[in-house]
Amino acid sequence: MEGHSHHGHHHGGESRLADLLDLDADVLGTYLDELTAWIGEQAVRPPRTVADLGAGTGTGTLALARRFPAAEIVAVDQSPVMLDRLRSAALAQGLGERVRLVQADLDEALPPTGGADLVWAALSLHHVKDPARLLGEVHAALPPGGLLAVVEMDGMPRFLTDEAGAALEARCREAVAATGPDPYPDWGPFLEAAGFETAARRDFPIEVRPASPDGVRYAHAVLSGYRSRLDGQLAAADLAALDRLLSGDSPEALRHRDLVVRGTRTAWAARRP
Repeated sequence: MEGHSHHGHHHGGESRLADLLDLDADVLGTYLDELTAWIGEQAVRPPRTVADLGAGTGTGTLALARRFPAAEIVAVDQSPVMLDRLRSAALAQGLGERVRLVQADLDEALPPTGGADLVWAALSLHHVKDPARLLGEVHAALPPGGLLAVVEMDGMPRFLTDEAGAALEARCREAVAATGPDPYPDWGPFLEAAGFETAARRDFPIEVRPASPDGVRYAHAVLSGYRSRLDGQLAAADLAALDRLLSGDSPEALRHRDLVVRGTRTAWAARRP
């Protein structure tokens, strides 16, 4: 979710999305440390400039700034709401000097990335209308030996551990998948078509147990998203079960449950020869 950017979002929707991204960050921070360490291993040399495409609220941006302490990070997003959050977070962590914000729409063109030798696109590439074009522009902008990291997620995380709850979540995920296109393709062939060598591909399983208070809030946000999106599509019993999970006072409410945050991220590291 680090880089969700939806067109035509009104500000209310955008700040709700920003809240969800911030929750995702708090809950999944340890996985990001693992992921940036892996990207560092793929790089020929420590990057001097890193471009974060579709930076969102800056979870990835700040993880990159911590991992590569000598680098300037150029954070690109089309949303002023997201970039404001990112600016505050960078200042709060004492990283303000090293993060440069660029407001730009990646559907139009790759903005100047300040000579980046590492480009990071986490959960953002599948939002771009013409990813092949953008990948070609990234390839042209990187120096030989420069690295591109692409990260995606296997749908929303899962939270419920009991059998009935897990089955309910599985039905919600299937129903969401049926209402839209695949969340993302295998980027490997796209990367090769753009002239990259795919250096490596790796799955990062995520499991946070027990869920923190942020994890419970995250579960609430995801399940209420299912509830509004799948109204009229799920069986009445499933909608009723979601209502009980989301209610403030049901004994079955999320806050009374043992929740675990589980999901998978897939990362590709690709090098410009």
